[in-house]
Amino acid sequence: MAIAAFALLTAASLLPTLLTPIPAMVDYLNHLARMYLLSQIGTPDANPYYEAAWALYPNLAMDMIVPQMARLVGVEDATRLFLLLSQLLIIGGAIALERIVKGYVHIAGFAALMFLYCLPFTWGFVNFEFGLGLALWGVAAYLFVAERTWPTRFAVNLIFVTGLFAAHLFALGVYGATLGLHELWRVRDRKLSYCELALQLVVIATPAVVLLALMQLTTSSIGSEGLTWNLEFKPIWIFRIMNGYNLTVSAATALTLLASLYLAAKRGFLKLTPPGVWLAVGFFLLYLAIPSELRGTSFVDLRLIPAAALIIPAFCSLSLPDRRWTVAALTIASGITLANLATVFVVWLSYRGDYAAIIESFHNIDRGSLVLVATAGNGEDPPFNDLTKYPMVYAPTLAVYYANAFVPNVFTEVGKQPVQVRSAVQRLALPHGGSMPADTLTAIATGRTPPEVPSFVRTWYRDYDYLYVLGQGVTNPMPNLLEELDRSARFVLYKIRRTPLDASSVRIPF
Repeated sequence: MAIAAFALLTAASLLPTLLTPIPAMVDYLNHLARMYLLSQIGTPDANPYYEAAWALYPNLAMDMIVPQMARLVGVEDATRLFLLLSQLLIIGGAIALERIVKGYVHIAGFAALMFLYCLPFTWGFVNFEFGLGLALWGVAAYLFVAERTWPTRFAVNLIFVTGLFAAHLFALGVYGATLGLHELWRVRDRKLSYCELALQLVVIATPAVVLLALMQLTTSSIGSEGLTWNLEFKPIWIFRIMNGYNLTVSAATALTLLASLYLAAKRGFLKLTPPGVWLAVGFFLLYLAIPSELRGTSFVDLRLIPAAALIIPAFCSLSLPDRRWTVAALTIASGITLANLATVFVVWLSYRGDYAAIIESFHNIDRGSLVLVATAGNGEDPPFNDLTKYPMVYAPTLAVYYANAFVPNVFTEVGKQPVQVRSAVQRLALPHGGSMPADTLTAIATGRTPPEVPSFVRTWYRDYDYLYVLGQGVTNPMPNLLEELDRSARFVLYKIRRTPLDASSVRIPF
């Protein structure tokens, strides 16, 4: 019964990716735009505003894989297949880890399905998803050879550390933390001497240390500098993690899962093995200590939650007393999975028309133009009041392919992406993404420029040719400056006129 339920849930969970041309995930569209750029660089159709900038960076999984796949199936399908591969790595890695640890497969697969569309994944952190799936396989492989000779352990570790470094740096950190905590338990349980522990840590850490040292020598940075903790969000993420689109569904499924785990533990059905206790405590302390933003990587602490949720089940034992309890457990796991899956289906299907409309709108843009993106309202990022609006934020970045345009918020941050903006338009780039509130643009155009406004929009009405305003019910605030060319339920495309602005014609806000 459990095998049949798992097989059906797995098939259903993969259907959104298989059936949707462009998944409605916020960062996914920006990554897709970069994949188009990488696939065209060096060809006659290459975008004139961007160039390749390969270096020993981490977080390059899709940048290395997708352009190669695109030669066979096209960029859009290759990017979607990369997402599907990432999902398969997550599910298969969780199962493989449990099989190595316990000798059988029991609950880890269901845990993977419940978290397959958790918040970090549905926001389009695809390199992290791929890297985390690879980390699960890496932990399983290392534990499989843990009792073998040190050259064997070193070889296995070297392979996965190299792959994880290229895939995603934080996934490499999860891999190292898991093995480190496991080895500390072995010392505590007297399965390992201190000398053996030292050798194990050398075997585990040496490849990563060498790669990080080489990176520091050959590149100037890893993304942006700085640390941000956002401690007030740490208690909240537990209830927002399960679903990236609907906070009610997320809270309900999280509470259901937590209550079920508590009940199972209280009755003695669910128990952590000794290494599982070390891992659970270690991940909890890491979650409390780790900043929310670390060297240009956002939501770092949030990403640790699905990592723990995919690893710890391999170190749990679940013994249900009878068929009634088994059916109840399967019902709960299936209900959580299907509730999140239904939300994904509704959101992804609702965006098919919007993405088709914005792609069609690119035909109204002269090739080689400069395109600015703004959001209606106050530009809150992310818009926590309605997460279903979030997948539209980076849709205009696809203009870099369909109109060979320049869009300032394409991800081109030095140390993170192997695509950079050419010097001619460097001052207009916003390499870490984001967009400007539309009312700020209105203020600038009418001579009321706020002092904190970034340089890339200070003279936007002279620098750019077109403006996308994202939102619903948008009206033209500057008829003398903006000519409406196209609109749908979620965006309006304007052409920016090269005429003096009559401030009396401005209506505020958007």
